[in-house]
Formats: sequence, C-alpha cells, structure tokens
Amino acid sequence: MIAFHEVSVRYPRREIAALTEVSLMAPRGALTAVVGPNGSGKSTLVRALVGRLPLTAGEITVDDRPVDGASRRALATRIAVLVQREEPAFALGVREYVALGRYPHLGLFRAPSRTDHAAVERALARTGTGALVGRSITELSGGEWQRIRLARAVAQGAEAIVLDEPTTFLDVGHEMGVFELLSRLAREGHAVLLVSHQLNLVARFADHIVLLHRGRVAASGRPADVMQGAVLERVYEWPLVVTRDPAVGAPSLVPLRSSARD
Repeated sequence: MIAFHEVSVRYPRREIAALTEVSLMAPRGALTAVVGPNGSGKSTLVRALVGRLPLTAGEITVDDRPVDGASRRALATRIAVLVQREEPAFALGVREYVALGRYPHLGLFRAPSRTDHAAVERALARTGTGALVGRSITELSGGEWQRIRLARAVAQGAEAIVLDEPTTFLDVGHEMGVFELLSRLAREGHAVLLVSHQLNLVARFADHIVLLHRGRVAASGRPADVMQGAVLERVYEWPLVVTRDPAVGAPSLVPLRSSARD
C-alpha cells in the first residue's frame, strides 16, 4: 500500500506551497485516482514519491515503510512509476526498452532469465504493443511511446504502479484500453495510483477518487461522493452539471457554456 501522511511540499523560491497536509492511501486491489485542475498539485505528488522533491512536512510510506532513505533499487522492485514527461535518450529497440523494466530485479551482473523474458512478452501482450517490436523507440508516435512506457512499467512486475497522465496523446480506443488494463491490474491485487485529468473515465473505473484544489484535498471518496456538481464547479471554477453515464451509470461531468447562466 502507498500512503501519503499529511504531506507538504514547497518548490524553491515559491511563496505558496504546492501541497499542504495532503493525506491519501492507495491500497492493494483498488484503483485510486488523483484528479484536479492544472496546478492543483497532482504531478507534485508523484515527484515527491520518487524523490525528485523533498518534503517540507509529512511522510510517504510503502507497506508502512518510509520511502525517504530507501534505496532506489529496492523501491523499484515494489513500485513501478510512469512519470508524465520522459524523452528517449537512446534509439533502443522497443523490446529492449520494455526490458529495462526488469533492471531492478537484475542488478549489474546478472543476465536476464526466462522469467525476465517472459515478463517482457506478457507486458507487450497486455498493453497491445507487440506489433511495435522491431521498431526503434525514436520512431514511435506520441501515443505509441506512451503505450511502450506503460509496457515497461508492467514488465517491472511491481506490486504497486503509479501513473501520471498515462493516456496523454492516446486516441479514445487506446485510452479505454489503458483504463481497462489498470482496472484489471487492480483486481489482480496491485495497488494502482493514477493521476489523471479525465474525470469521466476516472469516475467509470476508479474505486476511490482524491480531488485536489490548490494543493489541498478538496474531496475524497467513492466516485459518486466526489463527483458532486457544487464541489466540482467550485474547484474547476466553471459552470457544469453532473449527470449519469447512460452506459454504466457512473457520474459524468458535463461542462456548460460560460453563457449558460446568463
């Protein structure tokens, strides 16, 4: 389980904190989603988790053990993290790139085993990226690159997976495919923590939603508890209504024209 305990973060030379006393839990067997408008602190949570930002207060734990001070390799065997921005540094082949997910299990001197090769093949199959094998990662479109990065995270075989806007650049079919995969991973017992701006898809798939606003938790609970018109309208500062998705019955946000109230 991943847990943030009253976490506060302030960027250098910033007067206002990016996060203030944020607490949330992402347990095994559930898809936990963090949502909120731009600048609300969603990506800051992920950066703090992977050690890119120091905490000014609070603590982050994985299975009740503090992240601070843990070795990067030990942490990587338990958590796979897909950050929002990453550019390929070398022209690796697709399979070779996905195989990087196995590195925390190998160390410097052990060659990949059958288990490692099998994990890579399963990741390619589960993310629907097998057809991209044989190409260089520098030849991929933005959407293909996102899917290959997800395949690498799946190949890592960690019990927890953290993703920051994983459906950026994806069309509706592949976007749905990613959410379906994350839902399956959660049902299989993984702890899945997803940062997303896709509120309607999150409402369909998430077990628990945490809504951030200006670095603080504005609402937290089941999709139906968080997807309340008055709450979302205040946080997003835009007129909207919340209806029901006719296909699955989940809450669905419908933004209105700004003149709708005139």
